[in-house]
Parts: sequence; structure tokens; C-alpha cells
Amino acid sequence: MTPISPARRRAVLAALRRGTVPESGLDLFAVGLDRLAPTLDEELASCASGGAGFKAVRGEYGAGKTFLARWLAERAKASGMAVSEVQVSETETPLHRLETVYRRLCENLTTAVSPPSAFRSVLDSWMFALEEDVLAEGEVDGSDAERLGDAVDALLELRLGRIARTTPGYAAGLRGYRKAVAAGESDVADGLAAWLAGQPHVAAAAKRAAKVKGDIDHFQALGFLQGLLTVLRDAGHPGLLLVLDEIETLQRVRGDVREKGLNALRQLLDEIDAGRFPGLFLVITGTPAFFDGQQGVQRLPPLAQRLATDFTTDPRFDSPRAVQLRLPGFDLVRLGELGRAVRDLYVGVARNPDRVSSAVDDSYIAQLAGAVTGGLGGQVGVAPRVFLRKLVADVLDRVDEHDDFDPRRHYQLTLARTELTEVERNAAARTADDVELDLP
Repeated sequence: MTPISPARRRAVLAALRRGTVPESGLDLFAVGLDRLAPTLDEELASCASGGAGFKAVRGEYGAGKTFLARWLAERAKASGMAVSEVQVSETETPLHRLETVYRRLCENLTTAVSPPSAFRSVLDSWMFALEEDVLAEGEVDGSDAERLGDAVDALLELRLGRIARTTPGYAAGLRGYRKAVAAGESDVADGLAAWLAGQPHVAAAAKRAAKVKGDIDHFQALGFLQGLLTVLRDAGHPGLLLVLDEIETLQRVRGDVREKGLNALRQLLDEIDAGRFPGLFLVITGTPAFFDGQQGVQRLPPLAQRLATDFTTDPRFDSPRAVQLRLPGFDLVRLGELGRAVRDLYVGVARNPDRVSSAVDDSYIAQLAGAVTGGLGGQVGVAPRVFLRKLVADVLDRVDEHDDFDPRRHYQLTLARTELTEVERNAAARTADDVELDLP
């Protein structure tokens, strides 16, 4: 087993202490995902080999949809793929505005070595790779900048191929970016990089330099996505995992906007099936109500047909190859397993590991899990975020820092309304500002 660095442990614990899903290191305490790993790894590998894929993840609040998406993102990056997670929202990222989705994709683009936004570093890697490929042929002298530039342009057009014909602006933008960088024109290069990433309000001078016009629209966004996949591949990233998270927000928008969003999703799936996006693995996450209700997928029959999955059988027999993955959520057994994994992770960086292991034993973790769940109306599925935050910030930290702190005697679980999300407050369903529970 590969040793876990203290830095990875601390990064995960810091996120849990804040009550958020860690950006990385999720494999260190993933519970219940082993059954999915072989199939999802196969599908990622297929995309990296030039295929394309789609997966819908369904689960109630607290079932671990975002956790699974980020866990999958880590696996994708480990295989060399690029990753982008986009939060769908009515105001900032409406699904029916694909140009906005594309812009958010580029803003959140990340790789194993580059944090968001990795878009500019990917462009530079792409440019370097093209020059290396030209020089490797041995027909151009690297000191002849003009001939090298012409040869790179020719290779660029060849690599983009059909995309240059259907979305000529993307190829023109790339060519202009390369020339601006080579000429040391940083303002032009910055502007064209922003334009290629879908940013609006780019300086007209930068666009004139590449002979491109306007901002990208809904239809051009798909062509730009094709171009990005080509650039990623040439830059050494064989595919892209795109996560559209919280897609159930479509249920809360105006009817006509909802239908446009659902139709945009259907269009994306059709284009994936048609082979337009080699290297793309699209993942969407949503609640069962979104997939099954009349205010969601069922409102558009062609989309409902594409996502149809039989969930009448026992969840134990669900197939990870299905178009939808069902996350059944937590029970107390799994919640306790999760708590033990986090406790063991904490021990690896604790100042007093023996004291932590002794005071926060398996029995205490089970008690804390039961108490948090009880404070949230017995709804285990809502409990993981609060449970892990309390475990790390209120219990493990105090045990590690104070040699006379006994969580069984000195800690009283308190759930304040101000620290709970709306869903968690509804689960608690209490009228008092605070809910105080004594652990046994």
C-alpha cells in the first residue's frame, strides 16, 4: 500500500473540519464505492482511447453524489485526463446556455499537475507539443522561426481537421494565440486565451489580431468543446471528465427555461452517442425526483428514454454499467465505517496518536453517529456532513490537543441552526435555536 503523505491527510481533514467535500484525497476514506471502481475505470479508459461516455448519478441529499464525482475525478486525473466540475444554477450557470457551461468548464479545468484554471497551461502545453512534433520530423530548423511557425500552423489545421471546417473561429483563435505568444504580444495572447475559454467582453484588438469576431454562442459552444478536446489530447491529456453537478436545480426554474435546459442535455447526449466528442466522459448528478418526477427528466420523453434505468430490484443487484447509478445513501453501519476511516486518517497526523485511538474508539464513533443522526430526525442520509465535521473539529482535535479531554464526559453534542444547511434544518425539525443531545 502506498504511504499517505501528511499533506494529503491534513488537506482532507481541513475540508471536513469546514464541513465541505475535499477536493482531493477522497480515496483515503471512500466507503461503499469499491463495487463501482472496476466499471468506471473501464469507462474512463475507453474515453481516454478515443471513445465517449455518459453517466447519471442519482441520490438524495447526503447520499454522496458530489463525493462520488470528485472521487471519480481523482481517478480520471490519475489516468492523465483533465477534469472540470460545473455547478448548474439558475442564475450563474443555466444549463440551456451552453456557452456559459463551456465558460465555467474552462474556468474550473484542472489536471493532475495544474489547479483551476488549467486552461492557459493546457494551451501552452499544446503549443509546445506541436512545435516538438514538427521538429521531430527533422524537416524544419528550430532556429528558423518563420518556417517553424508555418509548419506549426499547418499541423494545427491538420489536427483540428473537421473542427476547423465546422468551427473555423476556434482554429483561428488558436493560430492567433500561437503567433501572439511567439511575438511576445502578451495582451493579445491573454485576450485570445480568454476568448477561446468562452469569456465575454474580450478586447476588440485581440480578436482583430486573430480575425475572429464576437463572443461564442450556444451553438458554437459545442464546436469549441470539440476543439478543447483536441487541444487536450495534443497536450498529453487523452480525455476530459466533465461533471455537471446539482442538475436538479432545473426543477425550480420557469417552465420554458426548464424545457430548454432539458433539451440542451438531450442534445449533449445525442452528440456523445454520435461520436462528436471523442475523449469526453460526461457525468451529471441529481436527486431521484429530478430523474423520475414530472418537473424533471420525465418532462422531455426523448431524454427520459435515454436515461431509463430499472430500479425495481434490490439495490444490491444494481449494475454499475447502467446509464444511471443509484446511491442508496448511508445507514448507521456505513456511517460508523466512514467515521472509523476518518479517525484512522487523523491518527496518521495526530500529535498524540495513541490517545486519539484510545479515546475515540469504535464504540464512541458509533455513539456519536447515532447521536448526530438522532439530532437530525433520525435521517441517516442527511447526517454524514455534520457527523464528520463534529468528529474532526469537536472531538478529534480536542482529544489530540488536551490530554485530559474525555469526549464521553466533557463533550455535549450541539447542533445549532446556524451551522446546518436548509435540508439539515428541515431534518432536525425543531423549533429551538439549538438542539442539545447528551451522548451515553
